[in-house]
Amino acid sequence: MFLTLFTGAAAAGLFGIQDGGKPGAENMEDAARLSSLTEQTVDPAEWGKLFPAQYAGYLRTSERTGTKYGGGGSGAAARSRLDENPRLKTLFAGYAFGADYRARRGHAYMLSDQRETLRVQAPFNQSGACLQCHSSNVTVYRSQGIADGASGSLSDPLASRNGYAQLLRGFEKVGKMPFEEATKLVSHPLACIDCHDPKTMSLRVTRPAFIQGIRAFAASEATAALFPSIEKWRAGNRADPYDPNETASRQELRSFVCGQCHAEYGHGSETTLFYPWNNGLKGDDIESYYNSYKMPDGRIFSDWKHAESGADVLKAQHPEFELWSQGIHSRSGVSCADCHMPSGKEGETRVSDHWVRSPLLGKLEACQDCHKSTTAEEVRAEVEDIQERTNRMLRRAEESVVDLIRAIAAARAEGYEDMQLLEAQEFQRGAQWRVDFIGSENSMGVHASGEAFRMLTEAIDLAARGRTALYNMQLR
Repeated sequence: MFLTLFTGAAAAGLFGIQDGGKPGAENMEDAARLSSLTEQTVDPAEWGKLFPAQYAGYLRTSERTGTKYGGGGSGAAARSRLDENPRLKTLFAGYAFGADYRARRGHAYMLSDQRETLRVQAPFNQSGACLQCHSSNVTVYRSQGIADGASGSLSDPLASRNGYAQLLRGFEKVGKMPFEEATKLVSHPLACIDCHDPKTMSLRVTRPAFIQGIRAFAASEATAALFPSIEKWRAGNRADPYDPNETASRQELRSFVCGQCHAEYGHGSETTLFYPWNNGLKGDDIESYYNSYKMPDGRIFSDWKHAESGADVLKAQHPEFELWSQGIHSRSGVSCADCHMPSGKEGETRVSDHWVRSPLLGKLEACQDCHKSTTAEEVRAEVEDIQERTNRMLRRAEESVVDLIRAIAAARAEGYEDMQLLEAQEFQRGAQWRVDFIGSENSMGVHASGEAFRMLTEAIDLAARGRTALYNMQLR
């Protein structure tokens, strides 16, 4: 996605924005420059007239870049992960990702890549829910919500009662549309307006599923030490639900605005897209919530029935926010933007780099802010070592799950019915979830290496236990 974040120094330097996110009285003349921007100014080029440095960085996400484990290059069609790793065809047999699964590209391509993937073409029936993380949609959601009967107008503040009602109703309406109909409503990948208030430049969360998901997390019993504003809300009277746009600190928002798209989600033809954080942010917490989530017909939530094993399995999306929350950087108060949008000097002002990308593609200047006693070369070597070790463990875990799938498929071919294979299928569901959680996450373990290894080790164990259950079943 096109992440468009400001550092505090940039905002203060250009607009006199104080801690509360509002222009200081002595700088109202500067703030008045923003009068040309409104909640209907979606095109980033219009914002670029006022913020040329940020816009120039924004445009650079279209450049051809890539690291060994991140990105397929932005200058040509992204390479196929299915061709690179045939195990994925077995893991996703019967699902859209088994037909088309490409390496990620720069944020500039988030909308075009979604429109072009085979996953939104026949025989697959995708909905407009895909657009929550693949387009600039805040204005579309609000406009569609108003057209559907929500009170107020686009001039209402986003975080007002009317603004949220418009946003949610439009989100639900667009999510029910066929993808080919919904995609006609949007014109841009993530744009400035999706992360910034057009009047104050304050950071904001605009994705309805994130707002609902973080509220559910705040209301849960899960540890929230990473998020002081949630801890503060929990200590209060909780009369109103947690609101990140009203309560979160600027540093928290520097991760929330990324997490509103770089996160795991559940959805289907029978349910509105949701972030499954009711039990917490760990992969196990999400799995437990899915295992308790009932579809309208009473079935336990699953993304699809595996074509070879018959198991009801889950597909992880891109859980960067969740894995980051389990790592040393989040515990140290380091936000997503600190690493992926390092600040630098633009004239006399410090501005965050809007060319959002892997730190490995730069000089690791963001890392040097904290790792002062370590050279950039040493940091790079450490990151690459974590990725190599995680990748080796991931491949072993994938092989273990594939072996289980093939064993279950062989038993089905011999005439065993799904009720007899249920225990083995449930082990597949758990093992495959853990493999895919780490495999679909974009850091190859760097966001939380210990947690990544734990999940992959559990995946190997669960797959082995599934094969044992299958063996014992066949002995009976």
